[in-house]
Amino acid sequence: MAVTFATMAQPRFVADQEIMKLGEVQFQTPRNITFGFTNKGNKSLKIKEVKPSCGCTTAKYPTEDIKAGEHGQIVVTYDAGILGTFHKELAVYTNYQEEPFYLTMQGTVVREVQDWSGEYPIDLGNVSLLSNHIEFDNVNKGDRPVAELRLVNTEHTAFKPELMHLPPYLTAQAVPENIPAGKPGVIYLTLDSEKLADYGLTQTNIYLARYLGDKVSETNEILVSAVLLPDFSNLTQDQLANAPALELSSAHIDMGKMGNKKKLTETVMVTNTGKSTLEIKKVQVFNKALTVSLSNRTLAPGKSAKLKVSAVANYMKQAKSRPRVLLISDDPRNPLQTINVDVEE
Repeated sequence: MAVTFATMAQPRFVADQEIMKLGEVQFQTPRNITFGFTNKGNKSLKIKEVKPSCGCTTAKYPTEDIKAGEHGQIVVTYDAGILGTFHKELAVYTNYQEEPFYLTMQGTVVREVQDWSGEYPIDLGNVSLLSNHIEFDNVNKGDRPVAELRLVNTEHTAFKPELMHLPPYLTAQAVPENIPAGKPGVIYLTLDSEKLADYGLTQTNIYLARYLGDKVSETNEILVSAVLLPDFSNLTQDQLANAPALELSSAHIDMGKMGNKKKLTETVMVTNTGKSTLEIKKVQVFNKALTVSLSNRTLAPGKSAKLKVSAVANYMKQAKSRPRVLLISDDPRNPLQTINVDVEE
């Protein structure tokens, strides 16, 4: 039985994308590439090492364990120091298996980029974006994290980027202030966590003005998410020892293929493994493609509740961020728990 259990309990490294096709890359301008991955096993995943195939590439990866169902990122920097076509690999060594998992990036280094579509896939007309969603995860009260909204001016004249409908907790600064024709730029978004109204998930839509007098629409919409953590720093050791503890039967849901179905539903068990009553303060979703229902928000020690998670077909294609469910509770050691959801169309 021990052998059978050991065989069943395994981590599993699954990349969001195994091959990144970067298109044209500016000569001698370092390029950052992010490879996302999920631990789709039932045991914590440990990345032991990431070995690039040449000295022109460096990689940063999480050193902490990635729990079952959790998402992580490997951020790669390519120096673009040699002109011409490149094909670079990264060997990712984990506790999943002895053999490494290979990630690949391809592209062409040129003196002057003519086609930015490989790096900025979201075309808004006169400007293209790297991404149309910004995430500030795991923010503590008092933090002022900064996120980047990267863009390129695809017009023949200079472009001054401006953001509309910024909430009070966000400020923006464009660098450069005026982006030359055919050149990239970045808007730095700073989050003032002191101005967030409540802990948990806060979402808002902001809009990039593409020209003077531009109006808000789904085309130029950018989703901004912020997750503020509850503060338990004042608890005593005795209170921590007798605190509630939230445990999920799984932090990852693989719903399979949607096909012709209008909705898919899976259930996750939520259990209080602590020594006092658990209060689940909030259950939130990161986009409207998911709906959730929880059978009970107050759990005595040893008791469980059913969390039903549904994916709605009509909204899946409109989702700008990864489908996730967020639980905020009074578990002081893990006040925030995230469930990642995978659905194939």
